[in-house]
Amino acid sequence: MARGNKDNIYSNPLGDVTGFQFDNKVVDVFPDMIQRSVPGYTTIVAMIGTLAERYAQSGSQCYDLGASLGAATLAMRHRIPAADCKIIAVDNSEAMVERCQTVIAADSAPVPVELLCQDIQDARIENASVVVLNFTLQFIAVEQRKAILQKIFEGLRPGGVLIISEKVIFEDAAHGELMIDLHHAFKAANGYSALEIAQKRTALENVLIPETLGQHRDRLREIGFSSVDVWFQCFNFASMIAIK
Repeated sequence: MARGNKDNIYSNPLGDVTGFQFDNKVVDVFPDMIQRSVPGYTTIVAMIGTLAERYAQSGSQCYDLGASLGAATLAMRHRIPAADCKIIAVDNSEAMVERCQTVIAADSAPVPVELLCQDIQDARIENASVVVLNFTLQFIAVEQRKAILQKIFEGLRPGGVLIISEKVIFEDAAHGELMIDLHHAFKAANGYSALEIAQKRTALENVLIPETLGQHRDRLREIGFSSVDVWFQCFNFASMIAIK
C-alpha cells in the first residue's frame, strides 16, 4: 500500500480533540497513518492474502468487513485461486468507500469485488469461506460484538475462517503499560511527535475499545468456532484466526 499524503492531522495543538472519525481528512492520509501507527500492518495484510489463498472455497464469497481503502480486499483478490469466488467489501464511511472504489477500479485482478457502503451490523453474510475483520471490531460497541460474530459464524461454510485483527489490552497491568510504551516508541520512531501521539490517543478514547485476547477467544469459542488462536502479534496489536 502506497503511503500517499503524510498524516499530520494531530501535528498542531488542538483546543478540543474530538472523537476519531473516518472522514475525508483521515481518508487522505490513511495509508500513511496506519502503516506508521500499527506495527506489523503490512505483514498482516499480506498474510490475509495467504490465508485467503488457503481457505477460499470454490463458489463461495469472501468478506472484508470494515474494508477502509481495500488493502485486505486487494490482498485476497490477488491470492484467491478460485475464479468463481467473489469478494464483498463493506465499510460505513462514505469517504472511505468513494476512495476505495477508485482503488479497486484501478486493479486488474480477475476476482470480482462488490463494494457496499453500510454498517457491518447490517451486512448479510452468506455462503462465506473467508471473513476478515481487520482492525474493525474494536470500533463497534462491546455489547454489539457477539451478535456480529454470531452472524458471521452462521454465514460461514464448514471449514470457513474468520480472520480478526485487533488492538488488545492485557490482564497484567504492568505488561499492558509496557506494551503501550513500546507502541508509542514505535510511533515516535516513525516520525510522530509526542503531541501527535497524545492527541491521537485522546481522539481514540471511547471510540476504539480494546479487549483482551482471552475475551476474544472465549467469545469466539462460545459462538461455536472449533479452533481459535493468535497467528500474529506485535506489542498490543494481534491477529487471530477462527475456524468453523
